[in-house]
Amino acid sequence: MGQTAHVSADVWTAVVTVVSALSFAAWLWLLFARGFFWRTDVRLPVQEEPDAWPSVCVVVPARDEAAVLPAALPSLLAQDYPGRAEVFLIDDGSTDGTGGLACELARRQEGLPLTVASPGEPPAGWTGKLWAVRHGVGLARTREPEYLLLTDADIAHAPDNLRRLVAAARTGGYDVVSQMARLRVESVWERLVVPAFVYFFAQLYPFRWIGGTDGRRATRTAAAAGGCVLLRADTAERARIPDAIRHAVIDDVALARAVKGVGGRVWLGLADRVDSVRPYPRLHDLWRMVSRSAYAQLRHNPLVLAGTVVGLALVYLVPPAAVVVGAATANAAALFPGAAAWLVMAGTYLSMLRYYRQPLWLAPLLPFTAFLYLLMTVDSAMRHYRGRGAAWKGRTYARPGAVADEG
Repeated sequence: MGQTAHVSADVWTAVVTVVSALSFAAWLWLLFARGFFWRTDVRLPVQEEPDAWPSVCVVVPARDEAAVLPAALPSLLAQDYPGRAEVFLIDDGSTDGTGGLACELARRQEGLPLTVASPGEPPAGWTGKLWAVRHGVGLARTREPEYLLLTDADIAHAPDNLRRLVAAARTGGYDVVSQMARLRVESVWERLVVPAFVYFFAQLYPFRWIGGTDGRRATRTAAAAGGCVLLRADTAERARIPDAIRHAVIDDVALARAVKGVGGRVWLGLADRVDSVRPYPRLHDLWRMVSRSAYAQLRHNPLVLAGTVVGLALVYLVPPAAVVVGAATANAAALFPGAAAWLVMAGTYLSMLRYYRQPLWLAPLLPFTAFLYLLMTVDSAMRHYRGRGAAWKGRTYARPGAVADEG
């Protein structure tokens, strides 16, 4: 019996050692071979202002946004843009007076002209947001703009943001220029979850791979940030946007894929002067934000879900577990690779914490946040299989019948 227990202990020690080493190897790969995703220096390129400014139409889908509209819409109307520009706010069935409030805000200040319209309820196969975008793009095309700015109703823009976006698109020859708005970080849970959300997104979609920065060619990796997307109007027509992505819950990534699918160029980076004003004060609010689309991100595939859970555990949960087990059992072969992996993990997170102006001591807590994301992802899958799909603002979207359209 004693010999059997000794053999079992040896096997357990070997397993912990191997898994710890695998985790450290994974972090070395992420550190050097994943497009330096952890750096936060991919910002809007330096631009030369064009001789003639093209016309732009701004499309803002809005559903029950009265709480955030006063902090966001005036920033759009106040854009200092030398060319012709106007704003179309599409009220997607709001019940809180969003449309009327938008008109009132426009009356209070001089600025870009505003049109408020409503498309009615979306037909089967469309998400509400993309149905609103379709209606807004249709109205905008009557003005024959060269560019469309798709932005959310909770996004506040610096006065010069539109001209900087257009200048970057013209100078760089991009069909899409997208900035990931700086999300609000004030509550305890926002501090723990929000910077990690952007960090994980960049890990999935390294910004350098998308736009081909640092002199390298862009890869097939495609993504955008839905809060701020400047899109060439003729490219939108060639890519059949938004019709081709009408059921996409993660519409920004689907849009970028559609643009790259027709040979378009996409740039994505972090924003300095674009901010989300939407609060997520409680864990419940953040949980709902992530879980509504997490399983859609995995293409509703249980095998991909299983691989994601294993991958998250190996990369984020094994290092602290290996440190604890290694220290408790005096197993240096498990302790040191685990500690090294945890150190690399925390080190790569520091840049994102600095970008969000958060205390650096939060970096070692990333495994805890990753565990929350793992639970949110599993919860997203469970909601899907219970028939609740991706729920947002009173609507529930089931798995689309033709997932290929998203890609």
